[in-house]
Amino acid sequence: MDLAGKKIVLGLTGGIACYKVAEFTRQLTRAGASVQVVMTDAATHFITAVTMQAVSGRPVYTDQWDARIGNNMPHIDLTRDADAIVIAPCSADFLFKLAHGACDDLLSTLCLARPTGLPLLAAPAMNVEMWQNPATQRNVAQLRADGIRLLGPDAGEQACGETGMGRMLEPEQLLEEVIASFQPKVLSGKRVLITAGPTFEPIDPVRGITNLSSGKMGYAAARAAREAGAEVILVSGPTALATPYGVHRIDVHTAQQMLEAVMSRAGRQDVFIAVAAVADWRVANASQQKLKKTAGGDPPPLSFEQNPDILATVAALPDKPYCVGFAAESENLIEYGKAKRDKKGIPLLVGNIGPQTFGKDQNELILFDDQGQTHIARAGKQQLARRLMAEIATRLANRLSDSTQA
Repeated sequence: MDLAGKKIVLGLTGGIACYKVAEFTRQLTRAGASVQVVMTDAATHFITAVTMQAVSGRPVYTDQWDARIGNNMPHIDLTRDADAIVIAPCSADFLFKLAHGACDDLLSTLCLARPTGLPLLAAPAMNVEMWQNPATQRNVAQLRADGIRLLGPDAGEQACGETGMGRMLEPEQLLEEVIASFQPKVLSGKRVLITAGPTFEPIDPVRGITNLSSGKMGYAAARAAREAGAEVILVSGPTALATPYGVHRIDVHTAQQMLEAVMSRAGRQDVFIAVAAVADWRVANASQQKLKKTAGGDPPPLSFEQNPDILATVAALPDKPYCVGFAAESENLIEYGKAKRDKKGIPLLVGNIGPQTFGKDQNELILFDDQGQTHIARAGKQQLARRLMAEIATRLANRLSDSTQA
């Protein structure tokens, strides 16, 4: 569980987006967090304290004079053992309070009195005109300068009937952001390009050649890189997966399309991670019309040609990014992994333990580099991806150190 052992103080302010926070609270607790809810009076007009107590499993606080705290100081005691404060939804009024140090209720006083270094995250939620108002934007700029992290907002339809920026992020996105806030920013300032999923090579307009890759490892890598502070571009073959929040996704189908998407961006990247299971061959004589069965039932004559090697092409660039490849082998992983790294001319290759990892949520990895092999024990793919980002960051730092000394 990504938030195991974490205590989150969750503050609700007045806004219709309060209805999303019940589900957000559920997701926090399922991720292992202990959630202490604090509500403003305005928030109680949109969702009840009883509801929030039920989903959090803890008493809810709304009054700064609440006598349930022995010393009558809930604004002090509720945060002293917390790992983060999250305000969701955070209204325009509460943004103003945070920016100017106002404290006229329990939640605003609690935020002002939080211990130095305790992270404060705020998920704005308001009408588009309120969000775009210069006064709000001044408050936003001040909060960012003060080190308060804003989660969103997003654009879309709003409860008032208008459309634009100001929607609170969805619960799943908020959860990703909270989890990300606890991850080390080992790739801060880096630009990372990742490929994921299968490719689809057409035979005709309705048929094609593909493979069993689900894209899960590549998408986990994209999320982990973004959690680590990187700016991430994900070039994805066809998958059913949701794009990790904050990641720029480019959809492709064929290996040639993936090559073009990668090569148009690779020169501006610090790291390239080729996770996609790219088809080795494509149909050279693909039909522009649907192929029909013949009278004798003979299959259509298909001829094949080799697809481009995307990883090797990037690795051959004169100003190439740090290149990381992936290999899934059904046998002889050590032998084939070493050979593939040498053939591609890359500093790091990640070996999957068997192709049976396709579509699964867990795996184990072997990293191949100049120093030999590093085994990463079986774990969930998101945990493996975070470990991989740490390994990449270490190698990047060592490379920079070596080049400086040289």
